[in-house]
Amino acid sequence: MKRRALGSTGIQISPLGLGTVKLGRNEQVKYPSHFEIPDDHSVRNLLAQAQDLGINLIDTAPAYGSSQERLGKLLPGARNDWVIVSKVGEFFEQGRSRFDFSFQTTIEVVEQSLRTLNTDYLDVVLIHSDGDDLAILENEGALDALQRLKERGLIRAHGMSSKSVEGGLKVMNKMDIVMATCNLAYNEELPVLQAAAKKNRGVLIKKGLQSGHIPGTRGVEASMRFVFSQPGVSGMIVGTINPDHLRDNVRIIEQVLKEIETQ
Repeated sequence: MKRRALGSTGIQISPLGLGTVKLGRNEQVKYPSHFEIPDDHSVRNLLAQAQDLGINLIDTAPAYGSSQERLGKLLPGARNDWVIVSKVGEFFEQGRSRFDFSFQTTIEVVEQSLRTLNTDYLDVVLIHSDGDDLAILENEGALDALQRLKERGLIRAHGMSSKSVEGGLKVMNKMDIVMATCNLAYNEELPVLQAAAKKNRGVLIKKGLQSGHIPGTRGVEASMRFVFSQPGVSGMIVGTINPDHLRDNVRIIEQVLKEIETQ
């Protein structure tokens, strides 16, 4: 897949990123049906397939169970073959989430993620919002901590996985990247994408396929066309542990982007 600029960060990403929550957690997730966490052999093959298909963007988080640990062991190739996006703020413990956006905890979480992922830097770290975006950005220490980590060279870019228009717009003024929700059933955050395009900020789309609730190939194609027709979109994160789905998603997204470019 042809690489795309992640805003003005200097990072080049595949338009499709692999979400990895299913590699490490199957509790309290929003997918339409239960799934078993795959074994190491299956994960290793899935990651190798992703690389062969041209995917270099990997999305993970400490709240995704054993996802980071498994990526640290099983991710193939050289470190610079991959763009790793991780997060801070959310912890998943004993079947439920808790949140901590303090300065010191943010530093500690990133340092732990570096060890767990077996790397000396992270390409992107996002604040994993609990829904109160503005309070996190204005009153908590996570933003300052990520800026400090960026200055230390431990992360290349920072941003927020936001949950409101107001929060997303605030991110545009303070951070490099926003992860926003956009799909055929929800377009309320389009002003965030438009602002990002004007400011040349990176945009990653979450829930573009409505967490697996889009039926059939036509539905997936229509969803991807809608997402990538919006201004400012750099990439779209889609989680799967199904090799056929991964292959189909790459084929569809390449077709959609070719059609959009020729319009």
